[in-house]
Amino acid sequence: MNLPPSSAGSDPVKYGRNQGARVPPYQRPLRPLEWAVLLHVGGMLTFATWGFGSGAEWVRTGLAWWGGLGILLILTFVQGKENRAGAGLRPLRWLWPLVAFNLLTLAACLSPTFRTMHAGSEVMLVKIEMPAWRPSSALPAVAVYELWLFNALYLSAFNVALVIRQRRALRGLLVFAGINALALAVFGTLQKLAHAPGLFFGLVPSPQKFFFSSFVYHNHWGSFAVLMAAASLGLAWHYARRREDRDFLHSPACTWLVCVLAVAATVPLSGSRACSLLMLILLGGALLHTLVRMIRHRQRLRESIALPLAGALAAVVLAAGAIWFVARDSIELRVAKTKEQVSTMRAQGTVGTRAVLYRDTWAMARDKLWFGWGTGSYPHVFLLYNTIKPNSDRIPIYYADAHSDWLQSVAEHGLVGTALLGLCALVPLAGLRPRHFGSPFAAYLLAGCALILLYAWVEFPFGNAAVVLSWWLVFFCAVRYARLESSAEGAVR
Repeated sequence: MNLPPSSAGSDPVKYGRNQGARVPPYQRPLRPLEWAVLLHVGGMLTFATWGFGSGAEWVRTGLAWWGGLGILLILTFVQGKENRAGAGLRPLRWLWPLVAFNLLTLAACLSPTFRTMHAGSEVMLVKIEMPAWRPSSALPAVAVYELWLFNALYLSAFNVALVIRQRRALRGLLVFAGINALALAVFGTLQKLAHAPGLFFGLVPSPQKFFFSSFVYHNHWGSFAVLMAAASLGLAWHYARRREDRDFLHSPACTWLVCVLAVAATVPLSGSRACSLLMLILLGGALLHTLVRMIRHRQRLRESIALPLAGALAAVVLAAGAIWFVARDSIELRVAKTKEQVSTMRAQGTVGTRAVLYRDTWAMARDKLWFGWGTGSYPHVFLLYNTIKPNSDRIPIYYADAHSDWLQSVAEHGLVGTALLGLCALVPLAGLRPRHFGSPFAAYLLAGCALILLYAWVEFPFGNAAVVLSWWLVFFCAVRYARLESSAEGAVR
């Protein structure tokens, strides 16, 4: 029997009776759990940054409780049948270094190296002698609290790599982070130009002279700004490749470049010298990358390369002029301070107190090289090793941080604990290959993370919870984006 002819323009039958199309993950609406993860980590980032840049203890405690919800989100994800199928649970394998670090820290808490004694209203710490090879903790209660906070920050960011299955959702999260950073940058610029005596236009006194925006310490703001500038550069590259028929000045790519410039200008304005250098490296690398791509494109078309070179030079001059106009006073102040410090070091024949601080910290680390003195122990134990002489006012110099996160990590966690913390980042990266980076988006995110790791050799960016959360968030967005980009589920942008 002949079938009636199909009507003109009708599609052929693709599926049999009671069969339907299987919609690819990248075309499906976001699941409620994905929305929960995005709202959870986005809310944490907002709270951490606007809450004095996590410089207040109540903000750190709030982040620890808020981040604890991340564990519930992981347990909810594991319960889903679809998630247990295929490779849905594979990212959970990345958590073994974190689990090992937790076990090591908790085991060390069973052997306290100090006991407390009360003398009236004062509390004194008395050292307990024990073998150097034995895992121990100077103050177990402090160690448990710091471990709780680190787990909350890490797992909240890790959920992005575990749960999110669409690149547009990752980009949306970073768009939110970029807008938040821009708002902080504008707020900080207005506050700085108004010569506010404290945070939030003087409403809250700042314990640090060099504060910026809502951040108590300018170097922590600088670290956060570098991460957000890297994310904004990645977004600019993504939208530059997809601007279609719109000219560049009316495309989202141009908007994100303006965002990069606005955030970058605040780093020298804040007075952070080292982070200004990091931002210069980041922007210089981005400019070089752009020039290479443009020159190759014009060479393929057999066109002159003079136009992109002239445009790049003009962009550099305009950006430098804008930054100088906004941050001139801060730049001149920090240059004068640098010259003064160099002159003092030459007169004294030393390299300043920083070298003594590093030497004393290494002496502390060497005494418990394998397992360290315990998480959060540095401010208390370093008092036994501090040889820095007081200034002319005879007031002792107290250090709560080693001004080198890597060195402080060895002092607190030992070589074993520091290696486990490093593996928390290296294990998720282990499976990535050049083919996973089809676009520069994820590469820019990882470049920002790498710069902060480099900076951690001479400062303590990871002593700030907002920077820690931002670093892991950008890192896991990069890892997840790179994997989605090379997989079948990420084939459509």
